Amino acid sequence: MSLAQRLAWLLRDGHVVRGPVPAGFGPPDQATPPGSFHVVWKDREHRSSDYGTDMPNSVFFAAGGIAFHAGPLDAPSHGCVHLTAADSAAFFDGLNVGDAVEVR
Repeated sequence: MSLAQRLAWLLRDGHVVRGPVPAGFGPPDQATPPGSFHVVWKDREHRSSDYGTDMPNSVFFAAGGIAFHAGPLDAPSHGCVHLTAADSAAFFDGLNVGDAVEVR
């Protein structure tokens, strides 16, 4: 993902299989963390216990419940990566537990 460009790519074996796609991130006080991560777990129909909001197609990769998931691109997240419904479904289906995630 590129925080500066507000874009994400899904890669398999070093090749882009989806993207670039638009992505939304957290504001400065709840910034999406940059770095190298791995997918920890996934939940197709997750609901945030902290914020009481639905997080469809959640792919969790960073501490604090940071995930890729379907969400509005024009509204800031609480640190997660918002994708369109179609893109979040593709990322959910295309990423497995243990896969690398790069946020730059």
